[in-house]
Amino acid sequence: MKPKVFVTRQIPEIGLARVREVCDLDLWEHEDPAPYDQLLERVRGVDGVLCTLTERIDEGLIAAAGANLKVISQMAVGYDNIDVRAAHARGIPVGNTPGVLTAATADLAFALLLAAARRLSEGVQYIRGGQWTTWQPRHLLGADLNGATLGIIGLGRIGKAVAQRARGFDMNILAYSRHLTDEEARAHGATRVDLPTLLHESDFVSLHTPLTPDTRHLINRETLAEMKQTAILINTTRGGTVDPHALYEALRDNVIAAAALDVTEPEPIPLDDPLLTLPNCLIVPHIGSATVKTRDKMALMAAENLIAGVTGQPLPTAVKLG
Repeated sequence: MKPKVFVTRQIPEIGLARVREVCDLDLWEHEDPAPYDQLLERVRGVDGVLCTLTERIDEGLIAAAGANLKVISQMAVGYDNIDVRAAHARGIPVGNTPGVLTAATADLAFALLLAAARRLSEGVQYIRGGQWTTWQPRHLLGADLNGATLGIIGLGRIGKAVAQRARGFDMNILAYSRHLTDEEARAHGATRVDLPTLLHESDFVSLHTPLTPDTRHLINRETLAEMKQTAILINTTRGGTVDPHALYEALRDNVIAAAALDVTEPEPIPLDDPLLTLPNCLIVPHIGSATVKTRDKMALMAAENLIAGVTGQPLPTAVKLG
């Protein structure tokens, strides 16, 4: 008999086809994520689960799956939605998809940086509102990138890729990570600094740190106050790294100039969220890895992790607890 697996979302067909080759597939076929009670029902007795960041895979759900569960495979780099410790305590490996989405996410981070710097969203609304009647020499003036300072918080794979793109714009790059060395920073054209220095000196601050208890609301009322009044914040990591209420107040009161977000807290962002009322806050719907090539690679990598787990093989990309 084929191992039985549950795939929680309709991932790209290349991944589903690979799973079907080896496994008896149960697929959640709705566009919206499965409610938690449905997840509890569908995981019972399965050998493996392939999930996405929209599902809460906690200790209760892992226990509900039962003794047959051999692997949890996440189609994402981050895994803060999974209780990895609870899984490992039961001998269940957890897989993720690192590396494959680095370029696409770095591209989006830089697209958001450019869009916020040159006030593209405001320009679009200006035209659609019928306000463009003539060229104006002092209207919608943005920020220059050439010679500006970019602060990167989290110089991992994606942070390094963002630094590579910034060098093409002749930006001065500062970097902060807990375990970053001077040599590693220099290898990527950056200068290692502490967090207060980065916040104080950067014209742009781009977040690339995983969401952990230490990084939750890393950007808050106090850290926003340390930034330049002309600074622009970019977040393509996890919404929880930024306190949304503090960010709203900082943007409303001109503590910082602008923000561009691919991720929010909560997610999706409610339509009545005050951040959506601000012209200096650009928000897109978590599309960092949303290219055809990247999502296909992610789906295939997640499928291979799933198949390895249910067939008793080491996962190609397994999450390791520090």
